[in-house]
Amino acid sequence: MPLPLPIATARTTLRPFTDNDVDDLLDYHARPGVARYLLEGPLDRAGVIAKIERHKTQIGLDTDARAVAVAVEYEGSVVGDVGIWLLDETNERAEIGWVFSPEVAGKGLATEAVAAFIDAVFAHFPLHRLEAQMDGRNDASARLCERLGMTREAYLREDFWSKGEWTDTIKYGLLASDRTK
Repeated sequence: MPLPLPIATARTTLRPFTDNDVDDLLDYHARPGVARYLLEGPLDRAGVIAKIERHKTQIGLDTDARAVAVAVEYEGSVVGDVGIWLLDETNERAEIGWVFSPEVAGKGLATEAVAAFIDAVFAHFPLHRLEAQMDGRNDASARLCERLGMTREAYLREDFWSKGEWTDTIKYGLLASDRTK
């Protein structure tokens, strides 16, 4: 069953992607600084269109996509995207990831939006565990994990080959039971 959307927070709306989101996503996904710690490089218009088409199918963990992706809207523009995807056949472990425009850094919008998304996902799907992993240099995402109450569980040295270099990986975890403490 799809995740009920939209999800409204005090300042953001988490909603499905639409074809009208291309320019907003291109604004931040095309920036080398934004793509620095992502698996893919900066996206061009065709790459953003393909991303939106893929995200439009990611509406539920119990669908063929086994993923949920949402656009984060603030003051009428998409300023971020958040997604989760199942990690194994138990259907109880998922990974979360996000990308936000640098224009909204420091405003607490990522924390607000991702926390609401996590709450909705845990309320709607029978997940036991949510994980986040990132490049070891991605201090902003690590700080976001900590603000979300996630526990830093591992720091793996030079364990991933990305964009022509060995990179470190930080792993965070959050149990469904952590949200009720």
